[in-house]
Amino acid sequence: MNAARFATGQTFGDFVASAKEYHELWRLGAKRAEVPASVVADLITLQQPLHLVVLNEDWCLDAVGTVPPIAKLDELVPGIDIMVMGRDVNPDLMDAHLTDGGRSIPLVIAYDDDWKELGWWGPRPAPLQQWVKSVGMTVPKEEKYHYVRTWYARDRGETTLREIADLLLRCADPTATSG
Repeated sequence: MNAARFATGQTFGDFVASAKEYHELWRLGAKRAEVPASVVADLITLQQPLHLVVLNEDWCLDAVGTVPPIAKLDELVPGIDIMVMGRDVNPDLMDAHLTDGGRSIPLVIAYDDDWKELGWWGPRPAPLQQWVKSVGMTVPKEEKYHYVRTWYARDRGETTLREIADLLLRCADPTATSG
């Protein structure tokens, strides 16, 4: 990654405006996205600029549940800038960050100001991913979909944001965790 490639991404607002699949869900997600004050307070303590690439596609319903609050960090935390990049047009980035061998999204990849990769998060918050990989494998697709959508609606991005904040704080200080 470098600054020129990062600049080829889309702002979240541009991504939402161009979304064809689930456009209304993306628009509502962007409108309703919130970030807990504790996450903002933790991330404001970061002493270095961070660049976050969000690998995504507009058809991904997991992304609809997580990306809007992630994108809100760009507005609320000085020193964090975010670009959305398509998974399918960035196979090198995607293939370097596989989940159990799969091209699962969304992914958030953190870079420092020298474009060194610091870490990555995705594709789901840990408690939901655990459910999907266990109980979720045994239920019909419609039931699984309903559970996942309900989980995201109740969580409102809070678990995702806390996991990403913990990742970013560890990048800045490997002995740190947020709380």
